[in-house]
Amino acid sequence: MIRNIKLFAPALLLFTGFASAQYTDEINTNRPGQSMSAFAVGETVFQIESGINAVHDKHSILNTESTGAAIDLAVRYGVFMEQLELIVDMQYRVDQFNDAIYSNSRNDFSRFTVGAKYLVYDPDKNYKPKLNLYSWKANHKFRWRSLIPAVAVYAGANIIGKDNPYTFAEDKLSPKAMAITHNHFGKWVWINNFIYDKIGTEYPSYGWITTLTRGFNAKWSGFVEFQAYKSDYYADGIVRTGAAYLLGTNMQLDASVSTNFKDTPSVLYGGLGFSWRFDADYRDILLPGQGDREDLLKEDKSKQKKEKEKRKKEREELINDIKDKNSTPTE
Repeated sequence: MIRNIKLFAPALLLFTGFASAQYTDEINTNRPGQSMSAFAVGETVFQIESGINAVHDKHSILNTESTGAAIDLAVRYGVFMEQLELIVDMQYRVDQFNDAIYSNSRNDFSRFTVGAKYLVYDPDKNYKPKLNLYSWKANHKFRWRSLIPAVAVYAGANIIGKDNPYTFAEDKLSPKAMAITHNHFGKWVWINNFIYDKIGTEYPSYGWITTLTRGFNAKWSGFVEFQAYKSDYYADGIVRTGAAYLLGTNMQLDASVSTNFKDTPSVLYGGLGFSWRFDADYRDILLPGQGDREDLLKEDKSKQKKEKEKRKKEREELINDIKDKNSTPTE
């Protein structure tokens, strides 16, 4: 799961604690892993995350095999508040399924879920770290508060059409719930998803996805991921790894490979993906009853300008203070 962790300059890092919005300077995408981050895309931000995968499954006992391709598409949109986003997540699969007797061509949605995610707790919201004007090391040492994760919840519904070859008939409509934790450790990001899926069906599923992502520089990042899921019908563990490249502030390319450790069935997937964000309309959403829209927009822009000038003044005062003391950052 690529988080595009840019290696900011030390002076900029000193002020990241003032931010409380979900919106980031660079696109924040859940691809190419399967876990979901705790943070939303931001109010009025529209984001598409897509990919194509080559898939191969083989069951050594049942003597079945399927080979084909799958197209992933996730659509995310931030609504009403910074902490909330709506998500449509789908996968359409086309494959050739063979057993000891028959050979069938199959195609349908192997996944189609509509839901919403809400950030319940952000440990960095309104947090202002105490700065040491004389020590770079002191400002970048490990902080115990980084062990406190951001926490989000997700609720959605699986929507399955009639005669779908990739699931049971009774799974046409079923709830899905998830708890999400999200930690930042400098260049590293650690995400955990705890999943309760197909609730109320004959075969409900319990799952866990843990993803560790590292930013290598301003453009490249890589990840490793483990996914476990269990039901009375099927259980498995999948490992994934891959990398992402930031094309621009609103575009990302990625590649990944997934496999498991058993042959009932054995699983091998490899894929390429692309994510794109539209943020030209990013601003506070104004709800009915909040007053005249144009006046509020002007007032909001004025507040943003004043806040920007305030931060600029604080930076200048910090730099002047360091110059006056004629000192440089030391170890």
